[in-house]
Amino acid sequence: MVWGAFEPKNWEEEDVDIQVTHCDAIVSLGLVCVELYSGNVGFIACCVGHEIVGKAVRVGNNVKGIQVGDRVGLGAQAYSCMKSDCPECSSGRLDYCAHSRALTYGAVYPDGKGMSYGGHSDYDGTNSNFVIKIRDRVSSEAAAPMLCAGVTMFAPLRRYGCGPGKTVGIIGVGGLGHFGIRFAKGLGADKVVGISRRSDKREDALKLGADQYIATSKDDVWAKANARSLDIIICTVCSARMPLAEYMSLLKVGGMFVRVGLPDDGNLPPISAWTFFDQVDIAGTFVGSPDGIREMFTVAAEKQIKPWIETRPMTEANQAVLDFEEGKPRYRYDLVNEKHL
Repeated sequence: MVWGAFEPKNWEEEDVDIQVTHCDAIVSLGLVCVELYSGNVGFIACCVGHEIVGKAVRVGNNVKGIQVGDRVGLGAQAYSCMKSDCPECSSGRLDYCAHSRALTYGAVYPDGKGMSYGGHSDYDGTNSNFVIKIRDRVSSEAAAPMLCAGVTMFAPLRRYGCGPGKTVGIIGVGGLGHFGIRFAKGLGADKVVGISRRSDKREDALKLGADQYIATSKDDVWAKANARSLDIIICTVCSARMPLAEYMSLLKVGGMFVRVGLPDDGNLPPISAWTFFDQVDIAGTFVGSPDGIREMFTVAAEKQIKPWIETRPMTEANQAVLDFEEGKPRYRYDLVNEKHL
């Protein structure tokens, strides 16, 4: 990756321009970002980066709630149709708009408005509906990865009733999963269980707040020993080789299994129809809505929820990709645009 000039989105009076101070280390989209820059899916002319924090330096005349100088953030989504006859947008679920949804990088805005290029840049901006004012008690370093990874975990936990009286399992203790443990505890779950193949993340999971850890490759009877023990499972992994039936067996009657994150190959293992006779459900989720992000920041501020992060200069973005491929992050990289601090 090299620095270069780009043409930003066409300015509208509903927009906010952001002077970037912090951004995710591109690898927060996992294999997709790595493949884009390793050439496996061809060249892409964008800055990547979709968890952006910075200062509002230009605010359109039609923008409400944001002023020049405010500390703001932009997550994985930059645009939706926002029309009154759109069922999703009119109900506040802008992240599920089926008409003209644009992500924060590598997307084309409708009606010739330009392209979204991403946050590994000096400036970025988009429609103010997706620019979030960051609460004072949430640091910029902590806020950046919450704007996508954090809300990706927070939203289904909130939607499916995580709180007192609930037991929650988080499959995959990584960039997404460690947020799941943090937010499940912050929302008041009685018990949080970290689940992963190997035992090498046991100590981390417990430090993050998990009450129990299951290493599936080290225990032949893990599924039987923990059957019908969880109300909610948030699964951050997706592979045709994962033990889906065994994961589902961990749910109580009426339990919910939610799959998040990007799939390895797009496929899930076959699962018997008999599984559903235990009145369990499977759901999926995308990122989070702007309202969901605001609520997440409120909870994070009140409960002092912070991710495990390592900050690096934005000039080290290329090395961050290499380190990600070697599995070094524990558990998030933040790239810092030091010229704007």
